[in-house]
Amino acid sequence: MPALTASALLLVTGCSSGPGPSSGSGAAPAGRAEASAAAAQDADRPLAVAAAPAATPTALARPDQTGGRAHRSTLKVSSYDRHTRRAVISRVVKATPPPSGSSTAPGVSTGPASPTATPSGTPSRSAEPGRIAVGDVIASAPAPGAPDGLLAKVTEVIGETGDGTEVQTAPTTLDTLLGGDKAKGTVPVDPSSFDVERLLPDVKVSWTKTGNVHAGPEGAKVPLGSLRVDLRADVPTPAGAPVSADASVAGYVQVAPEVDFSYGGGGSGSANGQAGPASAHLGVSGNWSSQWSLKGRAGVFAKPVRVPFAKLHADPVLQVGPIPVVVNLDLTCYFQISGDGSVTVAVEQDLKGDFKAGGTFAPGKGWTPVNESTMTSTPVRTSLTAAGNVKAALGAQATVGLYGAVGVTADLAPYLRGEASIAASAAAGPGARPTATAAGSWALYGGVDLTGALQLQLSVFGTPVFQHTIPLGALHREWRLAGGSV
Repeated sequence: MPALTASALLLVTGCSSGPGPSSGSGAAPAGRAEASAAAAQDADRPLAVAAAPAATPTALARPDQTGGRAHRSTLKVSSYDRHTRRAVISRVVKATPPPSGSSTAPGVSTGPASPTATPSGTPSRSAEPGRIAVGDVIASAPAPGAPDGLLAKVTEVIGETGDGTEVQTAPTTLDTLLGGDKAKGTVPVDPSSFDVERLLPDVKVSWTKTGNVHAGPEGAKVPLGSLRVDLRADVPTPAGAPVSADASVAGYVQVAPEVDFSYGGGGSGSANGQAGPASAHLGVSGNWSSQWSLKGRAGVFAKPVRVPFAKLHADPVLQVGPIPVVVNLDLTCYFQISGDGSVTVAVEQDLKGDFKAGGTFAPGKGWTPVNESTMTSTPVRTSLTAAGNVKAALGAQATVGLYGAVGVTADLAPYLRGEASIAASAAAGPGARPTATAAGSWALYGGVDLTGALQLQLSVFGTPVFQHTIPLGALHREWRLAGGSV
């Protein structure tokens, strides 16, 4: 009996846990169904949009393959020639512990290796993991020779070099990587990432970032994530104007720029025969504040004179799911003045608000502009003398694009406008005492102008190309700050 019992137990255990044919055939379909359901759920879930990490992996997609969605790869762009559009692609080799007795230090990689290349013209569906092939689409963060990032399709595999595999590339669009995915997000731009070119002598730049890190003379006062540009300059005097017809401007512009990005897959019809997006958006937004003063008498200008005083450039990388999307952002800060050379003004102003400018794509509508701005201002001090008019703005022009192609240009110009008038009359009659009267009024206005345009290069999303630049339209608001009469 004990021997029979033990045999029975072994038999039962073997039937319940062993990899028998009936057990295996029943479990596999369930596993495949669960995997398919998980994949479908992942496909419906929007991709996260966030600031990319410092070491951003290159994304690779093989659109010709079934399920060839973009994914993080071990490839990197070692170099790129923008004139020939040739790139050298290498494979990042992860550090591995050296064998016992090796002289190589632990954790040190022996350097990039060439990805195994498929012959030129070979369809990418035959490519194996680790190979670079014709038809592959790559998206890379800024790399040597490609400071604006690289979004390209491999059209030819040329051969091996000491630094990797040399390939010929051609421009492509984001829909070849994003396909039917959806993504939406707003990402702040690190203020310390801007390269600054000072165009006038007395320009100072300050910023503050996370970790209580700040720079510049006003860094400790700047809100987290903001960039501040201080200015003090004389307004140029037109040739032939009197010496007294001069003015000066002083103050600062402070902005916390953000990049707005969204993509909705599942559209129909695109420039390259892909599915194309059902929606897309690219824009720049942020909080704005400025405090500035205008003093003196501006000369007579036939048209407004614009004086740029600082140019700033950054290439923030957005991590859209597995794909590094490189945004190119330029800000040009300027002051602008116009007038009839008669009014002498002494004005100080505080201004705060926000702005949003960009373009949105929808089927049937194409690209349409987005421009919004909410500004409030407070006059700190106002003084106008004589009759005439003057208008001055302290603003910024922003351009935002993807992978080196400008898509949106926006010009935000908060301004001050002053005007004064005076009317005089005199009378004298026989035997009467001469009389003279004078009456006048003055007013000071604040306002904001937001203008710009959508560029052809927005087709980088995979949307149809429009044939001309689309103006953003002029957003104009003005409000009375102060005034009086004499």
